[in-house]
Amino acid sequence: MAFSEFRPLDEKVLIEYIKATPSLSSKLNNNFDNLTIKEVGDGNLNFVFIVVGSTGSFVIKQALPYIRCIGESWPMTKERAYFEALALREHGGLSPDHVPEVYHFDRTMSLIGMRYLEPPHIILRKGLIAGIEYPLLADHMSDYIARTLFFTSLLYRNTTDHKRAVAEFCGNVELCRLTEQVVFSDPYKISQYNHWTSPYLDSDAEAIREDNALKLEVAELKSLFCERAQALIHGDLHTGSVMVTHDSTQVIDPEFAFYGPMGFDIGAFLGNLILAFFAQDGHADEQNDRKAYKDWILRTIENTWNLFDRKFVALWDTNKDSGDAYLPAIYNNPGLLQLVQKKFIKDLLHDSLGFGAAKMIRRIVGVAHVEDFESIADASKRAGCERRALEIAKLLLKERRKFQGIAEVILAIQQVQ
Repeated sequence: MAFSEFRPLDEKVLIEYIKATPSLSSKLNNNFDNLTIKEVGDGNLNFVFIVVGSTGSFVIKQALPYIRCIGESWPMTKERAYFEALALREHGGLSPDHVPEVYHFDRTMSLIGMRYLEPPHIILRKGLIAGIEYPLLADHMSDYIARTLFFTSLLYRNTTDHKRAVAEFCGNVELCRLTEQVVFSDPYKISQYNHWTSPYLDSDAEAIREDNALKLEVAELKSLFCERAQALIHGDLHTGSVMVTHDSTQVIDPEFAFYGPMGFDIGAFLGNLILAFFAQDGHADEQNDRKAYKDWILRTIENTWNLFDRKFVALWDTNKDSGDAYLPAIYNNPGLLQLVQKKFIKDLLHDSLGFGAAKMIRRIVGVAHVEDFESIADASKRAGCERRALEIAKLLLKERRKFQGIAEVILAIQQVQ
């Protein structure tokens, strides 16, 4: 349906739109009887409609010209939908088992139509709060991360193709600037949008704003985020951007996608699992102390990294004659290639720890918090969980280069609890 200008969707407009859009109406076999439409957008930015008919279903996502959780006082480009659609298609081609298919994109309406991830799929964050174990999560996420990062990097691509892709995604600068603000700037200064569990964390928030060593490390991470076009990253890969069942893992919402440092995606996912770990004490009760579940989260963190490491290096070995990063004419013996790979993975672990820690801090003293903590009704208990998470986040951020492997990170987490 060719709308000449942007219109926010409501149910009536959406039905009209679907009927006039063959790529969507065909998914319903042009049968509009018993059609149900439900707006479920509980995130910070967008409208999300689930459309279910008797013969088919899909999801419609529309980007609004402002940040939904704040309102029209914080404008935001609708063009983010264009980059989300691009990233879904690019990542979907590389990891089709873990990215929902895109059926339709309308740039004027900032609208994406895609596969509906039907029940029992739920947002991973909600499953973690409920204490549900997902036995394939580490395997699936490590596969998605390894494939999307490797195949969009110079380890696989030549510099001409890479720079062309980088230039395309440079247009998503407004969402990159939002990340710069909320992750690397606001938590370290007085900001009108910052909040925390007050009064319990008042001194903790102040301590972060006055920690010079922390600020030095954050400045380095911000520089890396802004300047290193390493791979096409999701850009917001927290546990609210993953939908799961026991045997399915689907990554959604890559509207922050751009060519950035690989560690930002890895760190976002692992950092949010660490947040979930520290939130468990707030969800424990007499029937379930959550100790076994906390152990499962730690195993998932460790397995995700170790599986990623193994799969990423395997992709590198298989494609060692591709890409312009390490030319075969120079890196032409197995011993040298192994040295390069070992250094690359070690540096990537340190990047991931730093970015993950920064993401943790901003979710506790910044603008947008996480349900893992926010759903703990007792404010004192919530603050205790958050304080422990802040403690490990500051340690990981400031001392990330001291960690030689993920097992040492797990040990540090256990010592804080």
